[in-house]
Amino acid sequence: MSPSLDEIVLADDPGSWAACGFELDGDTCMVGAVRVRLAGAGEGRGVTGIALRDYEGGDLDGLPASASERPPPSATLEHPNGVAGFDHLVAISPDLDRTVAALTGAGLDLRRVREEPTPAGAPRQAFFRLGEPILELVQEPADVVERSGGPDRPAFFWGLALLAPDLDATVAFLGDRAGEARDAVQPGRRIATLRRAAGLAVPVALITPRPPR
Repeated sequence: MSPSLDEIVLADDPGSWAACGFELDGDTCMVGAVRVRLAGAGEGRGVTGIALRDYEGGDLDGLPASASERPPPSATLEHPNGVAGFDHLVAISPDLDRTVAALTGAGLDLRRVREEPTPAGAPRQAFFRLGEPILELVQEPADVVERSGGPDRPAFFWGLALLAPDLDATVAFLGDRAGEARDAVQPGRRIATLRRAAGLAVPVALITPRPPR
């Protein structure tokens, strides 16, 4: 079994997520089969770690990861804002090949490497399956690598994308906390991003499910 995503830990306040229409149990928000633990704004920055099932633990080229023996939840819920699942987690690396080697060496399931630039200017991407969710690993553009101290820096987590089956309804629910829905890079999907007004400590996108094949 390749590792699957159990938990993401965010340096964010539960109240900020509750205000965006997420249902919480204390400091935990279940998004599909992924547990989002909100450790508080003073506990670091952004995504501070993940927990993986079927994983021995250890750092993944700078991406903090621990082992989890917790089984997947028996049921999932739809939040009041319409979010119903977890689509993907985004990480960035100044050296994509080095980080890919570290992740595959730890048993993560590499599905493909995309050798085409993204609209944001990233030259390459690699995609790993973590159970249902995807880990999208993005190569930093060359100018950013040079400006930020070179390719020897570790990889880091950046943001996440959540599934909103009725994206227009979710955007309407969130009001000025969300941007307008638009076509996503992936054919047949639409996407919107949460604005700074949402008050969350990590970039969050809302995306429609993949269309049936």
